[in-house]
Amino acid sequence: MVRHNPFQQFQQWDERYSGEEYYYGKEPNDFLRSQVYRLLPGARVLTLAEGEGRNAVFLAKQGFVVTAVDGSAQGIRKLQKLAEESQVKVQAFVCDLAYFNMGENQWDAIVSIWCHLPPFWRAEIHRRVRVALKPGGYFILEAYSPRQLQFKTGGPQDYTMLMTTGILRYELAGMQFLVAQEIEREIHEGQGHRGRSAVVQLVARKALPAKAQHSKKKF
Repeated sequence: MVRHNPFQQFQQWDERYSGEEYYYGKEPNDFLRSQVYRLLPGARVLTLAEGEGRNAVFLAKQGFVVTAVDGSAQGIRKLQKLAEESQVKVQAFVCDLAYFNMGENQWDAIVSIWCHLPPFWRAEIHRRVRVALKPGGYFILEAYSPRQLQFKTGGPQDYTMLMTTGILRYELAGMQFLVAQEIEREIHEGQGHRGRSAVVQLVARKALPAKAQHSKKKF
Protein backbone atom coordinates (compact mmCIF):
# COMPACT_ATOMS: atom_id res chain seq x y z
CA MET A 1 0.00 0.00 0.00
CA VAL A 2 1.33 3.46 -0.90
CA ARG A 3 0.00 6.65 0.65
CA HIS A 4 1.17 9.97 -0.83
CA ASN A 5 1.81 12.77 1.62
CA PRO A 6 0.57 16.17 0.33
CA PHE A 7 2.56 18.32 2.76
CA GLN A 8 6.10 18.06 1.51
CA GLN A 9 7.94 17.18 -1.67
CA PHE A 10 11.14 15.15 -1.53
CA GLN A 11 12.53 16.26 -4.87
CA GLN A 12 16.20 15.70 -3.97
CA TRP A 13 15.59 12.10 -2.94
CA ASP A 14 13.28 11.41 -5.87
CA GLU A 15 16.06 12.55 -8.19
CA ARG A 16 18.63 10.44 -6.36
CA TYR A 17 16.46 7.34 -6.59
CA SER A 18 15.17 7.93 -10.13
CA GLY A 19 17.70 5.65 -11.85
CA GLU A 20 17.36 1.89 -12.10
CA GLU A 21 20.55 1.36 -10.07
CA TYR A 22 20.05 1.23 -6.30
CA TYR A 23 21.89 4.23 -4.89
CA TYR A 24 22.80 2.49 -1.62
CA GLY A 25 22.83 -0.99 -3.10
CA LYS A 26 20.48 -3.89 -2.47
CA GLU A 27 22.26 -5.43 0.51
CA PRO A 28 21.11 -4.57 4.06
CA ASN A 29 23.04 -2.42 6.47
CA ASP A 30 25.75 -4.44 8.26
CA PHE A 31 24.76 -3.32 11.75
CA LEU A 32 21.12 -4.17 11.20
CA ARG A 33 22.10 -7.58 9.87
CA SER A 34 24.12 -8.20 13.04
CA GLN A 35 21.17 -7.39 15.34
CA VAL A 36 18.19 -9.25 13.85
CA TYR A 37 18.93 -12.27 16.04
CA ARG A 38 17.19 -10.35 18.85
CA LEU A 39 13.80 -10.49 17.11
CA LEU A 40 11.34 -13.34 17.48
CA PRO A 41 9.87 -15.06 14.39
CA GLY A 42 6.98 -13.11 12.95
CA ALA A 43 7.94 -9.87 14.69
CA ARG A 44 6.23 -6.68 13.48
CA VAL A 45 8.94 -4.26 12.32
CA LEU A 46 8.75 -0.64 11.20
CA THR A 47 11.60 0.85 9.17
CA LEU A 48 12.00 4.65 9.09
CA ALA A 49 13.36 6.65 6.14
CA GLU A 50 13.63 3.37 4.28
CA GLY A 51 14.72 4.74 0.91
CA GLU A 52 14.84 2.10 -1.83
CA GLY A 53 13.97 -0.78 0.47
CA ARG A 54 17.11 -2.83 1.00
CA ASN A 55 16.67 -3.10 4.77
CA ALA A 56 12.90 -3.65 4.70
CA VAL A 57 13.20 -6.39 2.08
CA PHE A 58 15.99 -8.07 4.04
CA LEU A 59 13.80 -8.10 7.15
CA ALA A 60 10.84 -9.48 5.21
CA LYS A 61 13.06 -12.27 3.88
CA GLN A 62 13.77 -13.24 7.49
CA GLY A 63 10.04 -13.81 8.01
CA PHE A 64 9.19 -10.57 9.82
CA VAL A 65 6.06 -8.55 9.11
CA VAL A 66 7.51 -5.32 7.78
CA THR A 67 6.13 -1.81 7.29
CA ALA A 68 8.33 0.84 5.68
CA VAL A 69 7.98 4.60 5.40
CA ASP A 70 9.90 7.12 3.30
CA GLY A 71 9.20 10.55 1.87
CA SER A 72 10.36 9.65 -1.63
CA ALA A 73 7.83 8.14 -4.02
CA GLN A 74 10.70 6.99 -6.23
CA GLY A 75 12.32 5.23 -3.29
CA ILE A 76 9.09 3.39 -2.42
CA ARG A 77 8.61 2.46 -6.09
CA LYS A 78 12.00 0.78 -6.07
CA LEU A 79 11.29 -0.84 -2.71
CA GLN A 80 8.22 -2.49 -4.18
CA LYS A 81 10.21 -3.62 -7.20
CA LEU A 82 12.91 -5.14 -4.96
CA ALA A 83 10.28 -6.83 -2.79
CA GLU A 84 8.64 -8.35 -5.87
CA GLU A 85 12.00 -9.60 -7.13
CA SER A 86 12.66 -11.14 -3.70
CA GLN A 87 9.13 -12.62 -3.51
CA VAL A 88 8.30 -10.97 -0.20
CA LYS A 89 5.69 -8.45 0.94
CA VAL A 90 6.41 -5.08 2.55
CA GLN A 91 3.68 -2.60 3.43
CA ALA A 92 5.09 0.74 2.26
CA PHE A 93 3.99 4.34 2.78
CA VAL A 94 5.16 7.51 1.04
CA CYS A 95 5.01 9.97 3.90
CA ASP A 96 7.04 12.61 5.70
CA LEU A 97 7.92 11.17 9.11
CA ALA A 98 6.60 14.36 10.68
CA TYR A 99 3.10 13.27 9.68
CA PHE A 100 3.38 9.49 9.97
CA ASN A 101 1.37 7.96 12.80
CA MET A 102 3.44 5.16 14.36
CA GLY A 103 0.69 4.31 16.83
CA GLU A 104 1.11 3.12 20.40
CA ASN A 105 2.52 -0.21 21.62
CA GLN A 106 2.40 -1.55 18.06
CA TRP A 107 5.88 -2.66 17.03
CA ASP A 108 8.26 -5.39 18.14
CA ALA A 109 11.09 -3.38 16.57
CA ILE A 110 11.63 -0.04 14.90
CA VAL A 111 14.65 0.41 12.64
CA SER A 112 16.38 3.72 11.85
CA ILE A 113 19.32 3.45 9.46
CA TRP A 114 20.85 6.75 8.30
CA CYS A 115 17.71 8.69 9.26
CA HIS A 116 19.13 12.17 9.81
CA LEU A 117 16.73 14.92 10.78
CA PRO A 118 16.92 18.45 12.21
CA PRO A 119 17.23 18.31 16.01
CA PHE A 120 13.61 19.21 16.81
CA TRP A 121 12.16 16.55 14.54
CA ARG A 122 14.73 13.95 15.53
CA ALA A 123 13.78 14.35 19.20
CA GLU A 124 10.08 14.24 18.35
CA ILE A 125 10.43 11.11 16.21
CA HIS A 126 12.42 9.42 18.98
CA ARG A 127 9.68 10.34 21.45
CA ARG A 128 7.16 8.70 19.15
CA VAL A 129 9.40 5.63 18.85
CA ARG A 130 9.26 5.15 22.63
CA VAL A 131 5.47 5.32 22.53
CA ALA A 132 5.06 3.13 19.43
CA LEU A 133 7.20 0.19 20.56
CA LYS A 134 5.59 -2.66 22.43
CA PRO A 135 7.00 -3.24 25.92
CA GLY A 136 10.17 -5.23 25.36
CA GLY A 137 10.44 -3.94 21.77
CA TYR A 138 13.75 -2.90 20.21
CA PHE A 139 14.92 0.31 18.57
CA ILE A 140 17.84 -0.41 16.22
CA LEU A 141 19.73 2.62 14.89
CA GLU A 142 22.86 3.45 12.98
CA ALA A 143 23.67 7.04 12.06
CA TYR A 144 26.67 9.24 11.42
CA SER A 145 28.39 10.96 14.31
CA PRO A 146 29.94 14.46 14.15
CA ARG A 147 33.38 13.02 13.37
CA GLN A 148 31.95 11.91 10.01
CA LEU A 149 32.49 15.48 8.78
CA GLN A 150 36.20 14.61 8.61
CA PHE A 151 35.63 11.65 6.28
CA LYS A 152 33.02 12.94 3.80
CA THR A 153 32.10 9.39 2.79
CA GLY A 154 28.35 9.83 3.23
CA GLY A 155 25.72 11.51 5.33
CA PRO A 156 24.66 15.13 5.80
CA GLN A 157 27.17 17.94 6.10
CA ASP A 158 25.02 19.69 8.70
CA TYR A 159 26.56 19.11 12.14
CA THR A 160 23.20 19.48 13.90
CA MET A 161 21.78 16.45 12.05
CA LEU A 162 24.52 14.10 13.27
CA MET A 163 24.19 12.06 16.45
CA THR A 164 26.15 11.01 19.52
CA THR A 165 25.43 8.42 22.18
CA GLY A 166 24.80 11.29 24.60
CA ILE A 167 22.12 12.79 22.38
CA LEU A 168 20.46 9.41 21.90
CA ARG A 169 20.51 8.56 25.60
CA TYR A 170 18.81 11.88 26.32
CA GLU A 171 16.20 11.58 23.57
CA LEU A 172 15.45 7.93 24.41
CA ALA A 173 15.53 8.32 28.18
CA GLY A 174 13.77 5.52 30.00
CA MET A 175 14.81 2.81 27.54
CA GLN A 176 17.35 0.08 28.27
CA PHE A 177 20.52 0.54 26.21
CA LEU A 178 21.93 -2.79 25.04
CA VAL A 179 24.33 -1.27 22.49
CA ALA A 180 25.40 2.38 22.51
CA GLN A 181 28.74 3.13 20.90
CA GLU A 182 30.55 5.54 18.62
CA ILE A 183 33.05 3.84 16.34
CA GLU A 184 34.86 4.17 13.04
CA ARG A 185 34.25 1.48 10.44
CA GLU A 186 34.40 0.77 6.72
CA ILE A 187 31.05 1.14 4.97
CA HIS A 188 30.36 0.09 1.39
CA GLU A 189 26.72 0.58 0.45
CA GLY A 190 26.29 1.22 -3.25
CA GLN A 191 27.59 4.56 -4.47
CA GLY A 192 26.07 6.46 -1.55
CA HIS A 193 28.28 5.28 1.32
CA ARG A 194 31.86 4.38 0.53
CA GLY A 195 34.85 4.19 2.82
CA ARG A 196 35.96 4.96 6.35
CA SER A 197 33.13 6.39 8.41
CA ALA A 198 32.39 7.62 11.93
CA VAL A 199 29.09 6.24 13.20
CA VAL A 200 26.92 5.82 16.25
CA GLN A 201 25.28 2.42 16.76
CA LEU A 202 22.43 1.82 19.16
CA VAL A 203 20.09 -0.91 20.28
CA ALA A 204 17.62 0.22 22.93
CA ARG A 205 14.80 -1.81 24.46
CA LYS A 206 11.52 -0.46 25.78
CA ALA A 207 11.07 -1.43 29.40
CA LEU A 208 8.61 -4.12 30.35
CA PRO A 209 5.95 -3.18 32.90
CA ALA A 210 7.28 -3.52 36.44
CA LYS A 211 4.84 -6.34 37.18
CA ALA A 212 6.12 -8.34 34.20
CA GLN A 213 9.75 -7.73 35.16
CA HIS A 214 9.33 -9.04 38.69
CA SER A 215 6.66 -11.67 38.31
CA LYS A 216 7.67 -15.19 39.34
CA LYS A 217 5.95 -18.46 38.83
CA LYS A 218 4.21 -19.64 41.97
CA PHE A 219 3.93 -23.28 42.91
